[in-house]
Amino acid sequence: MAGGLLALLDDVAAIAKVAAASIDDVAAQAMKSGAKAAGAVIDDAAVTPKYVQGFRAERELPIIWKIAKGSIKNKLFILLPAALLLANFAPWLISPLLMIGGAYLCFEGAEKVYHVLVPHKEHHEEAVDEVNDPAHLEEAKAAGAIKTDFILSAEIMTIILSAIPESSFWFEAATLALAGVGITVAVYGSVALIVKADDFGLLLYAKGRLAATRAFGKWLVRAMPGFMKLLTIIGTAAMLWVGGSIVVHGLEELGFGWIGHHIHDWAHAVGLLVTTDWTRAVEWIAKAAMDGVFGLALGFVLIPVATKIFAPIFTKVTGRTAGDDASH
Repeated sequence: MAGGLLALLDDVAAIAKVAAASIDDVAAQAMKSGAKAAGAVIDDAAVTPKYVQGFRAERELPIIWKIAKGSIKNKLFILLPAALLLANFAPWLISPLLMIGGAYLCFEGAEKVYHVLVPHKEHHEEAVDEVNDPAHLEEAKAAGAIKTDFILSAEIMTIILSAIPESSFWFEAATLALAGVGITVAVYGSVALIVKADDFGLLLYAKGRLAATRAFGKWLVRAMPGFMKLLTIIGTAAMLWVGGSIVVHGLEELGFGWIGHHIHDWAHAVGLLVTTDWTRAVEWIAKAAMDGVFGLALGFVLIPVATKIFAPIFTKVTGRTAGDDASH
Protein backbone atom coordinates (compact mmCIF):
# COMPACT_ATOMS: atom_id res chain seq x y z
CA MET A 1 0.00 0.00 0.00
CA ALA A 2 2.79 2.40 1.02
CA GLY A 3 4.76 1.37 -2.06
CA GLY A 4 1.77 2.10 -4.28
CA LEU A 5 1.30 5.51 -2.68
CA LEU A 6 4.98 6.36 -3.18
CA ALA A 7 4.77 5.26 -6.81
CA LEU A 8 1.70 7.45 -7.28
CA LEU A 9 3.51 10.40 -5.72
CA ASP A 10 6.48 9.77 -8.01
CA ASP A 11 4.15 9.80 -11.02
CA VAL A 12 2.50 13.03 -9.85
CA ALA A 13 5.93 14.60 -9.33
CA ALA A 14 7.02 13.50 -12.81
CA ILE A 15 3.86 14.94 -14.35
CA ALA A 16 4.39 18.19 -12.44
CA LYS A 17 7.96 18.41 -13.76
CA VAL A 18 6.77 17.86 -17.31
CA ALA A 19 4.05 20.47 -16.86
CA ALA A 20 6.53 22.95 -15.40
CA ALA A 21 8.95 22.31 -18.26
CA SER A 22 6.12 22.78 -20.76
CA ILE A 23 5.15 26.08 -19.14
CA ASP A 24 8.78 27.20 -19.28
CA ASP A 25 8.97 26.16 -22.94
CA VAL A 26 5.76 28.05 -23.75
CA ALA A 27 6.98 31.17 -21.93
CA ALA A 28 10.39 31.05 -23.63
CA GLN A 29 8.87 30.50 -27.06
CA ALA A 30 6.31 33.26 -26.45
CA MET A 31 9.10 35.73 -25.63
CA LYS A 32 11.20 34.63 -28.61
CA SER A 33 8.26 34.73 -31.03
CA GLY A 34 6.98 38.02 -29.63
CA ALA A 35 10.37 39.62 -30.27
CA LYS A 36 9.92 38.86 -33.98
CA ALA A 37 6.92 41.20 -34.01
CA ALA A 38 8.92 44.14 -32.64
CA GLY A 39 8.18 46.48 -35.54
CA ALA A 40 4.42 46.14 -35.33
CA VAL A 41 4.55 46.31 -31.52
CA ILE A 42 6.58 49.54 -31.51
CA ASP A 43 4.23 51.08 -34.05
CA ASP A 44 1.23 50.03 -31.95
CA ALA A 45 2.75 51.81 -28.94
CA ALA A 46 3.60 54.85 -31.05
CA VAL A 47 0.15 55.16 -32.65
CA THR A 48 -2.12 54.62 -29.64
CA PRO A 49 -1.37 57.81 -27.59
CA LYS A 50 -2.99 59.99 -30.28
CA TYR A 51 -6.37 58.44 -29.45
CA VAL A 52 -6.48 60.08 -26.02
CA GLN A 53 -5.37 63.53 -27.16
CA GLY A 54 -7.92 66.22 -26.42
CA PHE A 55 -9.63 64.40 -23.54
CA ARG A 56 -9.63 65.38 -19.88
CA ALA A 57 -6.76 63.86 -17.90
CA GLU A 58 -9.09 61.67 -15.81
CA ARG A 59 -10.50 60.03 -18.97
CA GLU A 60 -7.13 59.05 -20.48
CA LEU A 61 -6.54 55.83 -18.52
CA PRO A 62 -10.15 54.58 -18.87
CA ILE A 63 -9.89 55.05 -22.65
CA ILE A 64 -6.58 53.18 -22.78
CA TRP A 65 -8.08 50.38 -20.67
CA LYS A 66 -11.07 50.18 -23.04
CA ILE A 67 -8.74 49.89 -26.06
CA ALA A 68 -6.56 47.30 -24.27
CA LYS A 69 -9.60 45.13 -23.50
CA GLY A 70 -10.66 45.33 -27.13
CA SER A 71 -7.14 44.37 -28.20
CA ILE A 72 -7.11 41.29 -25.97
CA LYS A 73 -10.53 40.22 -27.27
CA ASN A 74 -9.26 40.66 -30.85
CA LYS A 75 -6.21 38.50 -30.17
CA LEU A 76 -7.75 35.73 -28.06
CA PHE A 77 -11.24 35.30 -29.52
CA ILE A 78 -10.77 36.12 -33.21
CA LEU A 79 -7.13 36.09 -34.27
CA LEU A 80 -5.88 33.18 -32.16
CA PRO A 81 -8.50 30.68 -33.48
CA ALA A 82 -7.94 31.98 -37.01
CA ALA A 83 -4.17 31.55 -36.67
CA LEU A 84 -4.54 27.99 -35.33
CA LEU A 85 -6.88 27.08 -38.19
CA LEU A 86 -4.32 28.42 -40.65
CA ALA A 87 -1.44 26.56 -39.03
CA ASN A 88 -3.27 23.24 -38.97
CA PHE A 89 -5.38 23.32 -42.16
CA ALA A 90 -3.78 25.86 -44.52
CA PRO A 91 -0.14 26.45 -43.48
CA TRP A 92 0.69 27.42 -47.07
CA LEU A 93 -1.36 30.61 -46.52
CA ILE A 94 0.83 31.89 -43.67
CA SER A 95 3.64 33.21 -45.86
CA PRO A 96 1.34 35.06 -48.33
CA LEU A 97 -0.63 36.55 -45.44
CA LEU A 98 2.62 37.64 -43.81
CA MET A 99 3.65 39.31 -47.06
CA ILE A 100 0.30 41.11 -47.28
CA GLY A 101 0.72 42.28 -43.69
CA GLY A 102 4.32 43.29 -44.38
CA ALA A 103 3.23 45.25 -47.45
CA TYR A 104 0.58 46.98 -45.31
CA LEU A 105 3.26 47.98 -42.80
CA CYS A 106 5.38 49.35 -45.65
CA PHE A 107 2.39 51.32 -46.94
CA GLU A 108 1.62 52.75 -43.50
CA GLY A 109 5.26 53.70 -42.89
CA ALA A 110 5.68 55.26 -46.34
CA GLU A 111 2.43 57.18 -45.95
CA LYS A 112 3.75 58.73 -42.71
CA VAL A 113 6.98 59.71 -44.46
CA TYR A 114 4.99 61.14 -47.38
CA HIS A 115 2.87 63.26 -45.05
CA VAL A 116 6.04 64.70 -43.52
CA LEU A 117 7.48 65.48 -46.96
CA VAL A 118 4.14 66.75 -48.33
CA PRO A 119 2.19 68.25 -45.39
CA HIS A 120 -1.59 68.02 -45.64
CA LYS A 121 -4.37 69.79 -43.84
CA GLU A 122 -5.84 68.11 -40.76
CA HIS A 123 -9.56 67.80 -40.21
CA HIS A 124 -11.04 69.45 -37.13
CA GLU A 125 -14.66 68.36 -37.23
CA GLU A 126 -14.05 66.30 -34.09
CA ALA A 127 -13.62 69.44 -31.98
CA VAL A 128 -17.31 70.25 -32.41
CA ASP A 129 -18.31 66.70 -31.49
CA GLU A 130 -16.12 66.86 -28.40
CA VAL A 131 -17.92 69.95 -27.13
CA ASN A 132 -21.40 68.67 -27.93
CA ASP A 133 -21.02 65.01 -27.01
CA PRO A 134 -17.68 64.03 -25.42
CA ALA A 135 -19.01 60.56 -24.51
CA HIS A 136 -19.83 59.87 -28.16
CA LEU A 137 -16.38 61.07 -29.25
CA GLU A 138 -14.74 58.85 -26.61
CA GLU A 139 -16.63 55.81 -27.87
CA ALA A 140 -15.79 56.66 -31.47
CA LYS A 141 -12.10 57.16 -30.68
CA ALA A 142 -11.90 53.87 -28.76
CA ALA A 143 -13.71 52.00 -31.54
CA GLY A 144 -11.37 53.46 -34.15
CA ALA A 145 -8.34 52.54 -32.06
CA ILE A 146 -9.58 48.97 -31.61
CA LYS A 147 -10.10 48.61 -35.36
CA THR A 148 -6.60 49.91 -36.04
CA ASP A 149 -5.27 47.60 -33.33
CA PHE A 150 -7.01 44.66 -35.03
CA ILE A 151 -4.92 45.14 -38.16
CA LEU A 152 -1.66 45.44 -36.21
CA SER A 153 -2.66 42.54 -33.94
CA ALA A 154 -3.35 40.33 -36.96
CA GLU A 155 0.16 41.05 -38.22
CA ILE A 156 1.65 40.47 -34.76
CA MET A 157 -0.15 37.13 -34.28
CA THR A 158 0.81 35.93 -37.76
CA ILE A 159 4.46 36.85 -37.17
CA ILE A 160 4.39 35.02 -33.82
CA LEU A 161 2.78 31.97 -35.43
CA SER A 162 5.42 31.86 -38.18
CA ALA A 163 8.18 31.97 -35.55
CA ILE A 164 6.85 29.00 -33.55
CA PRO A 165 8.61 25.74 -34.51
CA GLU A 166 6.40 22.85 -35.60
CA SER A 167 4.73 21.59 -32.44
CA SER A 168 1.45 20.42 -30.95
CA PHE A 169 -1.86 22.26 -31.29
CA TRP A 170 -1.98 23.12 -27.58
CA PHE A 171 1.62 24.33 -27.47
CA GLU A 172 0.91 26.68 -30.38
CA ALA A 173 -2.32 27.87 -28.75
CA ALA A 174 -0.66 28.51 -25.39
CA THR A 175 2.30 30.29 -27.00
CA LEU A 176 0.06 32.51 -29.11
CA ALA A 177 -2.17 33.34 -26.13
CA LEU A 178 0.73 34.11 -23.79
CA ALA A 179 2.61 36.17 -26.37
CA GLY A 180 -0.55 38.02 -27.41
CA VAL A 181 -1.55 38.93 -23.86
CA GLY A 182 2.05 39.77 -22.93
CA ILE A 183 2.44 42.10 -25.90
CA THR A 184 -0.89 43.78 -25.15
CA VAL A 185 0.08 44.38 -21.52
CA ALA A 186 3.50 45.71 -22.57
CA VAL A 187 2.08 47.99 -25.27
CA TYR A 188 -0.79 49.51 -23.33
CA GLY A 189 1.14 49.63 -20.07
CA SER A 190 3.79 51.63 -21.91
CA VAL A 191 1.13 53.81 -23.51
CA ALA A 192 -0.40 54.55 -20.09
CA LEU A 193 3.01 55.57 -18.72
CA ILE A 194 3.71 57.76 -21.75
CA VAL A 195 0.31 59.46 -21.66
CA LYS A 196 0.48 60.22 -17.93
CA ALA A 197 4.17 61.22 -17.88
CA ASP A 198 3.43 64.91 -18.42
CA ASP A 199 0.79 64.88 -15.65
CA PHE A 200 3.33 63.24 -13.35
CA GLY A 201 5.85 65.92 -14.31
CA LEU A 202 3.36 68.69 -13.51
CA LEU A 203 2.68 67.07 -10.14
CA LEU A 204 6.40 66.95 -9.32
CA TYR A 205 6.88 70.53 -10.46
CA ALA A 206 3.92 71.82 -8.44
CA LYS A 207 4.33 69.79 -5.23
CA GLY A 208 7.91 68.57 -5.15
CA ARG A 209 9.65 69.40 -1.88
CA LEU A 210 13.14 69.43 -3.31
CA ALA A 211 14.41 71.78 -5.99
CA ALA A 212 15.82 68.78 -7.88
CA THR A 213 12.39 67.11 -7.86
CA ARG A 214 10.71 70.22 -9.21
CA ALA A 215 13.42 70.62 -11.84
CA PHE A 216 12.97 67.01 -12.95
CA GLY A 217 9.20 67.52 -13.20
CA LYS A 218 9.71 70.62 -15.34
CA TRP A 219 12.19 68.76 -17.56
CA LEU A 220 9.78 65.83 -17.92
CA VAL A 221 6.94 68.09 -19.09
CA ARG A 222 9.20 69.81 -21.61
CA ALA A 223 10.74 66.55 -22.83
CA MET A 224 7.48 64.67 -23.57
CA PRO A 225 6.59 66.39 -26.88
CA GLY A 226 10.07 65.64 -28.23
CA PHE A 227 9.86 62.10 -26.91
CA MET A 228 6.53 61.56 -28.65
CA LYS A 229 8.05 62.75 -31.94
CA LEU A 230 11.02 60.43 -31.42
CA LEU A 231 8.67 57.53 -30.67
CA THR A 232 6.78 58.23 -33.89
CA ILE A 233 10.04 58.23 -35.88
CA ILE A 234 11.16 54.97 -34.26
CA GLY A 235 7.75 53.40 -34.86
CA THR A 236 7.79 54.42 -38.53
CA ALA A 237 11.34 53.11 -39.02
CA ALA A 238 10.39 49.85 -37.31
CA MET A 239 7.35 49.44 -39.55
CA LEU A 240 9.44 49.90 -42.70
CA TRP A 241 12.20 47.59 -41.44
CA VAL A 242 9.88 44.77 -40.37
CA GLY A 243 7.53 45.16 -43.32
CA GLY A 244 10.42 45.22 -45.79
CA SER A 245 12.14 42.21 -44.24
CA ILE A 246 8.90 40.19 -44.24
CA VAL A 247 8.29 40.88 -47.94
CA VAL A 248 11.92 40.17 -48.86
CA HIS A 249 11.84 36.86 -46.96
CA GLY A 250 8.50 35.97 -48.55
CA LEU A 251 9.89 36.64 -52.02
CA GLU A 252 12.77 34.29 -51.25
CA GLU A 253 10.31 31.53 -50.33
CA LEU A 254 8.44 32.14 -53.60
CA GLY A 255 11.66 31.74 -55.60
CA PHE A 256 12.50 35.43 -56.07
CA GLY A 257 15.53 35.49 -53.83
CA TRP A 258 17.76 37.89 -55.72
CA ILE A 259 16.69 40.93 -53.66
CA GLY A 260 17.35 39.12 -50.39
CA HIS A 261 20.68 37.77 -51.66
CA HIS A 262 21.85 41.22 -52.73
CA ILE A 263 20.82 42.74 -49.39
CA HIS A 264 22.65 39.94 -47.54
CA ASP A 265 25.81 40.34 -49.64
CA TRP A 266 25.83 44.14 -49.34
CA ALA A 267 25.25 44.00 -45.59
CA HIS A 268 28.04 41.44 -45.24
CA ALA A 269 30.39 43.70 -47.21
CA VAL A 270 29.55 46.62 -44.91
CA GLY A 271 30.20 44.43 -41.87
CA LEU A 272 33.67 43.58 -43.14
CA LEU A 273 34.59 47.28 -43.12
CA VAL A 274 34.86 47.29 -39.30
CA THR A 275 36.80 45.26 -36.76
CA THR A 276 35.81 41.66 -36.06
CA ASP A 277 34.17 42.51 -32.72
CA TRP A 278 31.65 44.78 -34.44
CA THR A 279 31.17 42.90 -37.71
CA ARG A 280 27.93 41.12 -36.81
CA ALA A 281 26.35 44.20 -35.22
CA VAL A 282 27.20 46.44 -38.18
CA GLU A 283 26.05 43.77 -40.62
CA TRP A 284 22.72 43.48 -38.81
CA ILE A 285 22.24 47.27 -38.79
CA ALA A 286 23.12 47.49 -42.48
CA LYS A 287 20.67 44.70 -43.35
CA ALA A 288 17.90 46.29 -41.27
CA ALA A 289 18.54 49.65 -42.98
CA MET A 290 18.41 48.07 -46.45
CA ASP A 291 15.23 46.18 -45.58
CA GLY A 292 13.80 49.51 -44.40
CA VAL A 293 14.80 51.28 -47.64
CA PHE A 294 13.18 48.47 -49.63
CA GLY A 295 10.08 48.77 -47.44
CA LEU A 296 9.96 52.53 -48.01
CA ALA A 297 10.27 52.09 -51.78
CA LEU A 298 7.55 49.43 -51.79
CA GLY A 299 5.35 51.63 -49.62
CA PHE A 300 5.68 54.59 -51.99
CA VAL A 301 4.64 52.29 -54.86
CA LEU A 302 1.62 51.12 -52.85
CA ILE A 303 0.39 54.62 -51.90
CA PRO A 304 -1.18 55.41 -55.31
CA VAL A 305 -2.45 51.83 -55.58
CA ALA A 306 -4.21 52.16 -52.21
CA THR A 307 -5.55 55.68 -52.74
CA LYS A 308 -6.55 55.39 -56.40
CA ILE A 309 -7.79 51.80 -56.53
CA PHE A 310 -8.57 50.27 -53.13
CA ALA A 311 -9.91 53.42 -51.41
CA PRO A 312 -12.61 54.10 -54.05
CA ILE A 313 -13.64 50.43 -53.97
CA PHE A 314 -13.84 50.53 -50.15
CA THR A 315 -15.93 53.72 -50.30
CA LYS A 316 -18.29 52.25 -52.90
CA VAL A 317 -18.79 49.00 -50.96
CA THR A 318 -19.13 50.43 -47.44
CA GLY A 319 -20.37 53.95 -48.12
CA ARG A 320 -17.56 55.35 -45.93
CA THR A 321 -14.19 56.82 -46.80
CA ALA A 322 -11.15 54.65 -46.07
CA GLY A 323 -9.88 57.19 -43.56
CA ASP A 324 -13.00 57.29 -41.40
CA ASP A 325 -11.72 54.81 -38.82
CA ALA A 326 -8.30 56.30 -38.73
CA SER A 327 -9.70 59.78 -38.19
CA HIS A 328 -11.46 58.55 -35.08
